Amino acid sequence: MNFIQFKTTMREFPVFSVADIRAAFPNFDRRRLSEWQKKGYIQKIIKGCYIFPEVDLDEKTLWKIANKIYKPSYVSLETAMAHYGLIPESVYPITSISTRRTYSFETPVGVFSYKTMKPMRFFGYTLLNGIKMATMEKAILDYLYIHPGIGEAPDFSSLRIHREEMRRRIDQKRFTAYLERFGQNRLSVRAEKLLKWAEED
Repeated sequence: MNFIQFKTTMREFPVFSVADIRAAFPNFDRRRLSEWQKKGYIQKIIKGCYIFPEVDLDEKTLWKIANKIYKPSYVSLETAMAHYGLIPESVYPITSISTRRTYSFETPVGVFSYKTMKPMRFFGYTLLNGIKMATMEKAILDYLYIHPGIGEAPDFSSLRIHREEMRRRIDQKRFTAYLERFGQNRLSVRAEKLLKWAEED
C-alpha cells in the first residue's frame, strides 16, 4: 500500500486514529506514520490521531476533532454557548464535557479542554452534523455546574450573556427536566436566578 491508496481511503475522515487505519488496513505498518509525518503528508494531533495538513480547520472540523481525541465527550460550556449566540465568540479553547478526568490538550491545531462529569450527568447532547454537541440548555447548566461560584446577577453580567437570545431560544421544560436530572439543589437555586436575571430588561 502506498500513500495515495491510504489517502484515498482515509480522506473522508476529518481526523483519523490508528484504530481507524487498522479497520481499513489490517496489516498496516505503523512505521509509515512516522515516515509520512516527516514528509509532511500527515500531521499528528495527539498520540494516535492524525489529520491531513490540507484539511480546512473550520469550527465544525475542530469540534469533530474534539469529539474524536477524548472519548466519551461532547462539545459544551463556552464553545456551545458561543455557538448558540449566548455569549460573544472569542479565542476560547474548544470546551467539552467527558466522563473521564479533566484534561487539556495543546495541539498544533488548537487547545482542547475537557471537564469531567459523572456518568449520571453525561446527557443532554445531540448530533449536529455528526458532532456531539450539548443542547443550549445543557451547555448553560454544564457551565453553572463546573463553575459553582457563579450564581448572582453580577456574575451573569460578567459573562456577557445575551439575555434576549436566551429568552428567545431557551426551552423551559427541557431546562427544568435537565435540572431535575442533575439532582443538585444548589445548582437549581443558581439556575433559577439566571432565568430570573435573563427576564429582566
